[in-house]
Amino acid sequence: MSPTAPPTAPGDATIPDVGHLPNPGPTLNPWTVDKVLETIPTGKPAEGTSSPVPYFHLLERLKTTKREGWRRFGIERGESISDHMYRMSMISMLAPPSLASRLDLSKCIKMCLIHDMAESLVGDITPVDGVPKPEKNRREAATMDYITRQLLGNVDGGRAGDEIRAIWQEYEDSKTLEATYVHDIDKMELLLQMVEYEKRGRGRLDLGEFAYVRTGIVLDEVGRWADEVMKEREAFWAGKPHLRGELGSEEGGVGTDKKAMQDAYYSKE
Repeated sequence: MSPTAPPTAPGDATIPDVGHLPNPGPTLNPWTVDKVLETIPTGKPAEGTSSPVPYFHLLERLKTTKREGWRRFGIERGESISDHMYRMSMISMLAPPSLASRLDLSKCIKMCLIHDMAESLVGDITPVDGVPKPEKNRREAATMDYITRQLLGNVDGGRAGDEIRAIWQEYEDSKTLEATYVHDIDKMELLLQMVEYEKRGRGRLDLGEFAYVRTGIVLDEVGRWADEVMKEREAFWAGKPHLRGELGSEEGGVGTDKKAMQDAYYSKE
């Protein structure tokens, strides 16, 4: 793409917000990889080349696409998809000894950095967006096929692309200890961010519906981390009314319709 206007001066208010991308998730119907590629402001990545640079450019979308769940609560400048995956990878390195001895930690770190890669084109689809899970899975698989075959298929004989695709599929299938651990870390990172945003909101921001994910943590070691965060949250609210999604829809104050959406979204089926 070529420049369409002369350069602007620093601080010029007419400069567009180039540091943020709108979420493409549920807006295209029917959704296809090609339709999303047509919307990329920087142009469609070059395909079938022996260079990984087009893939590097696509990864930038993970830095500039925000996690949508927080934006529903008015947090417009919250974490990006990349922010979420980076902290996950750092958390995964600190597996307690009882877990570390049984894990391929190198694979876990890679899995943390790969698991949401499809959101570079799919966007961040949340439980309340009305996209059925099979459709979400279809979009993400199509995106990973595009990335690993069209962008990386001719890079170093396709070896890196094959590894990325295999690790992503292992996470999706959720049958190995590594995948279970990373799924738990995914939820743990969300709980941390929930409490951090609430504290910065000084009691004006109740994000308790997200505490639901505590119910889906499988491994005891990660569960103990999560419980520590939940105790921290209760101390912050200090008896004031607040949602407690980890207790279920009735006791925790989250509507049954929303809980049903969460159940469907996080189901392994």
